Amino acid sequence: MSGGGCSELEPYALQVKGDSMSPEFWDGCIIIIDPGAQAVNGAYVVIDYDGDTIFRQFIVEGERRYLKALNEEYPVTELTGSFNVRGIVVQRAGRRRSQHKHCV
Repeated sequence: MSGGGCSELEPYALQVKGDSMSPEFWDGCIIIIDPGAQAVNGAYVVIDYDGDTIFRQFIVEGERRYLKALNEEYPVTELTGSFNVRGIVVQRAGRRRSQHKHCV
């Protein structure tokens, strides 16, 4: 992902690809990412892990960290190695105003 001339701490938009986060975040919807926000339990994150950049819900259980897809057809992934949180989803934008949602 390229910064497109933005500061590393400026919010930016991404387009969701695939159905792993549906029905809340459908294929093609736009999400706004805040790279300066902290990843807390239940937050929707964009994260670098195991050579991929992934959009998932961040789950904390004691000392363990997980990435959970909202679509139950996808597995929960335990974060066992190093990872880098690129940012937290703070807003979802859709074609209609009723599809807009603030996530924090």
